[in-house]
Amino acid sequence: MARGWESKAIEEQQAESARKSSPPRAPLSPQQAAEKRRRESLELARKHILEQIRAASHPNHRKLLENSLAELEAKLAGQR
Repeated sequence: MARGWESKAIEEQQAESARKSSPPRAPLSPQQAAEKRRRESLELARKHILEQIRAASHPNHRKLLENSLAELEAKLAGQR
């Protein structure tokens, strides 16, 4: 059991070291922050739809999901 705690402590130390060593980022403007949140939201929705497509068994439902995915990808492409 002690080994488990040791490895966990080492893992936390490594993660903390990585956070400290990364260069500081410039603060985002409110508009940049809003765009970043919007993009992350679209990417999360895309991931969710992909999971639904994998699980879909009915062809009509799959087609609806594929159309939704195409719309999301178009929005993501428009943001770049």
